Amino acid sequence: MTLLVRFLWAALSGAVTFFSYAPAGVWPAGFVGIAGLYAVLTPWGGRHLRWWQGALLAACHSFVLYLLLLPWIGELVGAFPYIALAVSMSLYALLTGIGGVMIGRWRYGFVAFPLFYVAIEMLRSSVPFGGFSWIRLAWGQIEGPLAWLAPWGGPALITAATAFIGCGFVGLYKRGSGPKIVGAVLVAVPLGFAVLAGQGVNNPVHETGSVKAAAVQGNVPRMGLDFAAQRMAVLNNHVKVSHQLARDHEDLDFAIWPENSSDVNPFRNPDARRSIEGAVDAIGAPVLVGTLTYDEVGARNTMQVFNPGGKVGDHHFKKYLQPFGETMPMREFFSHFSPYVERAGDFKAGDGPGTVRMGDTVVGVATCYEVAFDNAFRSSIANGAQILATPTNNATFGYSNMTFQQLAMSRLRALETDRAVIVAATSGVSAIVLPDGTISQQTGIFEPKYLVERLPLKDSVTFAVRHGNTVQWVLVIAGVILALLALVKNRLPRRELQAEQPKPVGNG
Repeated sequence: MTLLVRFLWAALSGAVTFFSYAPAGVWPAGFVGIAGLYAVLTPWGGRHLRWWQGALLAACHSFVLYLLLLPWIGELVGAFPYIALAVSMSLYALLTGIGGVMIGRWRYGFVAFPLFYVAIEMLRSSVPFGGFSWIRLAWGQIEGPLAWLAPWGGPALITAATAFIGCGFVGLYKRGSGPKIVGAVLVAVPLGFAVLAGQGVNNPVHETGSVKAAAVQGNVPRMGLDFAAQRMAVLNNHVKVSHQLARDHEDLDFAIWPENSSDVNPFRNPDARRSIEGAVDAIGAPVLVGTLTYDEVGARNTMQVFNPGGKVGDHHFKKYLQPFGETMPMREFFSHFSPYVERAGDFKAGDGPGTVRMGDTVVGVATCYEVAFDNAFRSSIANGAQILATPTNNATFGYSNMTFQQLAMSRLRALETDRAVIVAATSGVSAIVLPDGTISQQTGIFEPKYLVERLPLKDSVTFAVRHGNTVQWVLVIAGVILALLALVKNRLPRRELQAEQPKPVGNG
């Protein structure tokens, strides 16, 4: 296989992997994409790759994947920052390629590569600035059986299982019965465990009661960056839909408004406060309202409980803030590259329990971007959350795939935590997600609507919630150790590298 063919194959495998993510949701594409990535890093026809060739091949795979996966960012900040993000995320794949080349020289390297892949994914999802976990391989498996592994290890275990199956297919094509048998095991075992794990999903024995809850989607006046200038109109939209909700349903336990549903601070604007309190009194139950507040620390992205009668309840300050959006790391440096830097906020992160009390119910909250972080809902469950909510604001991203990608994360979190999740979006898609990850109701995009359903309360604490971080670290450490062993054991002798160089043509 020539190097050019390998690059074409790497790009194609990245494109195939993209189709596993929502809204396409073709989950087997994740297996095929990883199989293609590992295959291009392994020797073919006796020719070994050099480390830098593997690095570029893996970066090519990742760049194509992220270029297809993240164009919604361009809806907000234009093409240059979006492409720059795809490039920067692809830099992590340089390590994937280097380790993959070394591991690929082992006859059974296809067993080790998935663990190393998880290690690089964790690195990318952690640093710098909190990492970018939006692009984890696991999110593309929500429609497939591997999603049922979520209660046992969260996204890290699902990523590992996806990569094992993909690499197992490569093993099936290797010479000799040994690799073929091991490859078949790698394909069959994760799928078998997932099917077994699925039998215990959403066990009613853990239900402690139920609540009748609502998600309110008020919609925004129009798409684009300038919608924030119409803050009172956005608030009025949510008030209007809430009054309709109150007329149609008299026995609600609580309602969830989206992030930024009241960007007019109700603690500083009396008109906004009266509008919210009027809607809450009409509903006759607590309402969680997304707003912006200020305290001695600074600006906060806040989800605030308002109770009937004008009483203010608990709040959740967003803990995992979006860099280059809600915060601007190294603002002065990046201002030289894009005028959009000045649009970035200066919000301060919270450090609360990740829960709010709404009546007699403890609700876990992960605001928008937070749902991509493992510890957001895990800490909510640890602090007594019986049901979960993902209030979000996707209006700026129009009709792009962003809202569907985020909804897939909420669905996986439902499975991981064994909790129903209420997704409330300003402009869609809002949804009711059951503890088994299925969507029972959802809105369209840019559709004023409410969703109401009676949902179970749970007291279960899944293995992933208790030990998910440990599972991830075990996978990561194993991957790093195997990559280091491969680096030491599988380095080609200098004479072999020289032998791979093309010989000069001529009479000498």
